[in-house]
Amino acid sequence: MCDDAVGLRIAEEIENMKIPDVETRQEAIGGLEILTVVRGYRYVIVADCIQTGSVEPGTVMIFDLEDFDSTVVPASAHDFNLATAFAIGRDVEPDTMPEMVKYVAVEAADIQTLSETMTPAVEAAVPSAVSAVLHIAEQFRSS
Repeated sequence: MCDDAVGLRIAEEIENMKIPDVETRQEAIGGLEILTVVRGYRYVIVADCIQTGSVEPGTVMIFDLEDFDSTVVPASAHDFNLATAFAIGRDVEPDTMPEMVKYVAVEAADIQTLSETMTPAVEAAVPSAVSAVLHIAEQFRSS
C-alpha cells in the first residue's frame, strides 16, 4: 500500500490515545461503502493520502467537503470518489449523513508500490496529521 496506508496509520495513532468521545475507524474502502461507515455521526474526519502534484510529498492539508464539489461526477457504484459518495448520501438519506465532514490529507509520493512501509516524507508527516485531526476534533467539540 505504501503511502496509501497513511490514513490507517493516523487512525491507529489516535486510537492508541484512547480519547473519550473520539471514535476511530480503520477502513480500506471506497465508493458508496463510506456511507455505511459515516451514517449516524454528526461530525466526521477522514484521514487519507492525496495526490495533487501541487505540493511536496508529506504536506498535510485540511479540506472541507465542499472543497471537492467540483469533483462530484457520475460513475459506477465502485468508482465514486468520496465527494460524490457524500453528495449521494445527502440526497438519499440527508437525516443520517454527517452535519460536517473534514478531510486531513497527506500528499503522497507513491501509491502504486505494494510495500509494508510508507515513503520517508509521508511517514514523517504522520505526527502533524495526527495533530491536525486532534485540532479539528477539538473544534467539533466546541461547536
